[in-house]
Amino acid sequence: MIATWWAALSPAMKVLWAVTLTASLIFIIQSIATFIGADSDTGGLDMDVDTGGGLDDVSNIDGGSNLYTFRNFVNFFLGFGWTAILLHEKVSSTALLLFIAAIVGVGLVALVMYLFKWLGSMQQSGNINVYKSAVGCQGKVYLTIPAARSGEGKVQITINNSVREYNAVTDGDEIKNGTAIKVTEVLNDSTLLVEELNSLII
Repeated sequence: MIATWWAALSPAMKVLWAVTLTASLIFIIQSIATFIGADSDTGGLDMDVDTGGGLDDVSNIDGGSNLYTFRNFVNFFLGFGWTAILLHEKVSSTALLLFIAAIVGVGLVALVMYLFKWLGSMQQSGNINVYKSAVGCQGKVYLTIPAARSGEGKVQITINNSVREYNAVTDGDEIKNGTAIKVTEVLNDSTLLVEELNSLII
């Protein structure tokens, strides 16, 4: 039955369904990982929380502050794809359908970004003192950190059993997304100095 349904779809609809189902699956995995903390080497969340995750930081869950994250792309295609699929028989104009779907996709990204900013502001009122608690904590790079403090990336670390996301810089080589790190210094309320955890192993 599924094979018959799939065969009857036009090439464009097959691509749309494939993209939408892929985005939906990634969104579900990210959401589960966010709530159980399964996607971090330290038991942390993959929250953009930037963690863009189709959902998702320390004193600053900033998952949505950076527009160009994998999570936000997933969120966009989630909103875009399902809107296009649900309305493709109701909207005769392809251009109008794509426009509406794009608006919904952008709206979903904006909503998630706002949600994470709100969560970040709520966490800022918590009792974690990043200056006292972050140094020595281990975590994972969420957004690649440029070498020699030439730019900022993002990391997720666990502080007092709470997963937070911060901006991060390093004095060493570039640290890629997914790499385990250790905090060596707190530069300010939202930025940490980190080094690759493996570099500590001789």
